[in-house]
Amino acid sequence: MASKRKGLLERLGDNEFVIAAEGYAFYFERAGYHKSGLGVPEVVLDHPEVVEHAYREFVHAGSDVIVSYTYYGHREKLRLAGREGDIEKLNKTALNLARKVADETNTLVAGDLSNTNIYHPDHPERNDNIKAMMKEQTEWAVECGADMIVAETFTYFGEAMLALEVIKSYGKGLPSVITLAPFIVPTMDGHAITADKLLVSEACKKLQEAGADVVGLNCGRGPKTMLPLLKEIKEVCPGPLAALPVPFRTTSKEPTFFMLTDPLTGKKVFPGDVDIHSCTREDINEFGEECKRLGIQYIGLCCGNRAYYTRALAESLARTPPASQYSLDMSKHYVYGTDAKVKRDVADDSLKLYHTLGEIDHI
Repeated sequence: MASKRKGLLERLGDNEFVIAAEGYAFYFERAGYHKSGLGVPEVVLDHPEVVEHAYREFVHAGSDVIVSYTYYGHREKLRLAGREGDIEKLNKTALNLARKVADETNTLVAGDLSNTNIYHPDHPERNDNIKAMMKEQTEWAVECGADMIVAETFTYFGEAMLALEVIKSYGKGLPSVITLAPFIVPTMDGHAITADKLLVSEACKKLQEAGADVVGLNCGRGPKTMLPLLKEIKEVCPGPLAALPVPFRTTSKEPTFFMLTDPLTGKKVFPGDVDIHSCTREDINEFGEECKRLGIQYIGLCCGNRAYYTRALAESLARTPPASQYSLDMSKHYVYGTDAKVKRDVADDSLKLYHTLGEIDHI
């Protein structure tokens, strides 16, 4: 049964900001529990305790929403992994773990639908199969007490509309968050488009007009290359809007993290070595402040997210989640500290030594 705590639409209606931490695929791959390429959330089946820990870590850092790790937990992906027989167990385990943690932390649970990788506008005969896969995931989310449904990472507007149709038909009235992933480069007349050649801003507008409660963008682009698109969307789409970039320093030359290259070798770095382009915490703080200025209420981070990024995002909104107890504080550092209790004679000598070493070419 869904929780009675303040829901997504109530929070948005009260002009609150909602933080949704995502990025589990990269999180678990870095921890040794996920195979990139295949992309199936097998960790839910093999190590559910690790998934529960990740949920708790992101809530501790300031996330208001636990997005159940059912991304790529649909039949097409599990078929490739040879684990289609485990599909219901995977989805319900991820959802039930999220519900458990949410009930203990007063947060919200989101069921999660994703791109299926088989949608194509030239093959409408596949649509019934796609909707059937989304339908069962939606029904499991409802059964396990989700408070909302997220449907994300759609390069095709048409597939995003299928997801919205399923949520409206089988989601029992749960709020929907639909996000597109504008990976397509180059763009139409300088503007981002979907894979079915619709301006991203227009696609979001159509999704909202069709009944999506929150629309926006996720994945692919870092804060610097996602924010300009969000500004375009805001001009035609009143909101509420969602923004969940990847925490990497994408640029106008390399606007998605798929395109990022190693500055030393020129080789593509996605996915294993993309970390060399990681955002700083200050980058994330600036992203949160800009979202606040623009009135983008549903914000988070996608692939590459870590707890310290989510904490930085929360603190950019003037929040102090439990993890803020351990935020950086150099005031008592033995060299750089400014606190009166720091032994200044030791600190000054150490600082002089550090500066001296920094001036030496060879040690």
